[in-house]
Amino acid sequence: MPVFKHSLQHLATISLFAASLVLHAEEPPLPAGPLIAEVAPQTAPAATRPPSGKDKLEKPSAAPQPLAAPAAVSATGAPQPKPAALLPDLLFDPSGLPIPTEPTSPPPPFQPEEEDDAPGMAESLAVNLVKHMVEQGIITPQAGEALFKKAEADVAAAREKRLARRAARQEAEQFAQQTGTGEGTGEKIRVTYVPEVVKQELRQQIKQDLLAEAKKELTSTVLPEWVEAWHPFVDFRLRYEYDSFPVGNATNGAFPNFNVINTGPPYDTSSVLFAPQINSDQDRQRMRLRLRIGSEIDLGDNFTLGVRLGTGDTNSPVSGNQSFGSTNTAPGGAVNTQGGQFSKYAIWLDRAFLKWEPVDSLTFTIGRFDNPFFSTAAIWSEDIGFDGILIQGRHVFEESGISPFITLGTFPVFNTDLHFASNQPAKFESRDKWLHAAQFGAEWKINKDWHAKAALAYYYFQNIEGKLSTRYIPRNIEDQGDTDHTRPSFAQKGNSYRALRNIDNTTALNGFGANNQFQYYGLASPFRIAAGTFRVDYNGFEPFQVSLMGEYIENLAFNKGTTGAAAVNNLGTGGFDGGNKAWDLNLRFGTPELHKKGDWFAYIGYTHRESDSVVDGFNDQNFGGGGTNLEGYSLGAALALSPRVNAAIRWMSANQIAGPQYKNDILFFDINAKF
Repeated sequence: MPVFKHSLQHLATISLFAASLVLHAEEPPLPAGPLIAEVAPQTAPAATRPPSGKDKLEKPSAAPQPLAAPAAVSATGAPQPKPAALLPDLLFDPSGLPIPTEPTSPPPPFQPEEEDDAPGMAESLAVNLVKHMVEQGIITPQAGEALFKKAEADVAAAREKRLARRAARQEAEQFAQQTGTGEGTGEKIRVTYVPEVVKQELRQQIKQDLLAEAKKELTSTVLPEWVEAWHPFVDFRLRYEYDSFPVGNATNGAFPNFNVINTGPPYDTSSVLFAPQINSDQDRQRMRLRLRIGSEIDLGDNFTLGVRLGTGDTNSPVSGNQSFGSTNTAPGGAVNTQGGQFSKYAIWLDRAFLKWEPVDSLTFTIGRFDNPFFSTAAIWSEDIGFDGILIQGRHVFEESGISPFITLGTFPVFNTDLHFASNQPAKFESRDKWLHAAQFGAEWKINKDWHAKAALAYYYFQNIEGKLSTRYIPRNIEDQGDTDHTRPSFAQKGNSYRALRNIDNTTALNGFGANNQFQYYGLASPFRIAAGTFRVDYNGFEPFQVSLMGEYIENLAFNKGTTGAAAVNNLGTGGFDGGNKAWDLNLRFGTPELHKKGDWFAYIGYTHRESDSVVDGFNDQNFGGGGTNLEGYSLGAALALSPRVNAAIRWMSANQIAGPQYKNDILFFDINAKF
């Protein structure tokens, strides 16, 4: 208890002293008086009890007199060192409280260039506080002197640092004036340049990190834990499309629509009617909608589940466009009422996959997913999805800036119906179609301005070509041949086709070929495709980028003699005129991405796609109406109206390469939105 009381006494004494400093700071300073050279701690006789709290609160009967300066003695009577050099000069007011002998002036304003080495208010307050503690016997003079010595050492060290900084700053200014750099000449100091594309990548990365962190904080405090794993997305496109066909295109039945034939009843070649034909002479305009909505879901342990739904006139693998008010007329006059008269539109399952990334450089994916190959639209449509199994690997060499990558996949293209043929008790042999593909490539960050990417790919289509059936006589439209399932289940136009049914016309059952000539058509050439793709980006015009992308493609399995002997289309005046090569070249200028309002880019491109260079059912659905056997130019531009909305325009002019004249000009105007 005595210790506790003694501590309270010290605390009260210090508080009273601090209060007096605040009060006297607002009063005029007293005139200078005699100085106190020495002060020794006042100790009560041993028999005297310490003053109580009540005694401290009682007002004294008379004002205390200034203390003399007796010689300092210790409790044992030994002389103590004099603290005269230790304590600053003080006066005492009538209440017995010490006051400064000199008027206290406010500290000078802070000068970052010329630091003041004189003691400041904080230093004066500390000195007075230590002195008062010595006076009251809270600490010994030796302890007080030790505190002052340490403080003086700290002040000296700080002063040395300030002087060193001042000297360094003066030296830097002199150097800047001598070398002509810095503020002395009005020039900016040269700093390392950071390309705009890198800055944009950093901004996007920081933005994504902040959003992820904010979402994590939100979901951990407000939303259920499972919500954090969902990453939804939506994209919307409204397109105006104008299709124009210049005068001179053939209208003599030279352009059969093999997709309509193969997805409907077989065509009777003995009929007086033309086979279904593609449009080659009448201009059309359409308003088209594309909506895709989906999500990627983090399952934990490096597993991701993805799903996407989308619109579409049909289940076409290359287009999600839904034409407003569309009605598609099939052979025989049947009408597909998908749209028209404000009818509702269908939604298709567009993506569904499971992805596992055991390490950063290796990924396994199964299901239905985006195109994993580095390619152009000459071989793969921008909307195509792949079904199957995928392995992707990548490694980054930081020192060289080279990142090699590999993509391997096996994808089922067509699976024979379980009950084929449906009208035969003995079923026909399966002939499933597969795509086996491999791509090897590398990205190279050459320097801050140049970036390159290149890859070689091989695509092996197993059983993609059509096969001639066993010889038979189809008795009616439903009588199937044993190779009917080798016809493509989807096609655009351009590939060379052959008849699949080997019809016996040597008997009277079909009038010796005069009737019942029901026919389907398959691809006349096999496809083993080699492709080389490259892209070079130049960022020297920041914030703009110049990009050149190209691809060369060749169908190594194509044999012009064999294919031409069976082909029923792509025939010129000298016979079969098909080919097996394609190339695509595009030059683009503008901002790399449409990240903010006002971002833009423009491009020009040329493409040449011979008839059997690629499978026409999987490549670009826009140029020339889709497919192969086309060449020509494309022009386009896009402008960001906001970070999530942009407008785009594109014009394409295509000419057919082999066969009769077919020209097609198409104009797109798009409004795109995404979330």
